[in-house]
Amino acid sequence: MNKIPNLKLYLTALAEPNRLAILNFLKPGEKCACDIHPKLGLPQNLSSHHLKILKDLGLLKSRREGVKIIYSRNEEVISNYQKALTETLI
Repeated sequence: MNKIPNLKLYLTALAEPNRLAILNFLKPGEKCACDIHPKLGLPQNLSSHHLKILKDLGLLKSRREGVKIIYSRNEEVISNYQKALTETLI
């Protein structure tokens, strides 16, 4: 039963088109935050807001490279959410 609140947050995060676009953009591999907001056509602060939400859920990982922040998908966490969703629905 503990998985339900996490699933709700996961589904809410994915329901926002910009967050889903970020996850799709990062599918091929890691990218600098400076590459994400122009690709999405979002202001930098709004892009950062969406990145933070995804990172707080564990869906993204980040690392600092000098002044740049590099983001990548956390495939293990994404897989765990997907398994929990499948178990809940099937």
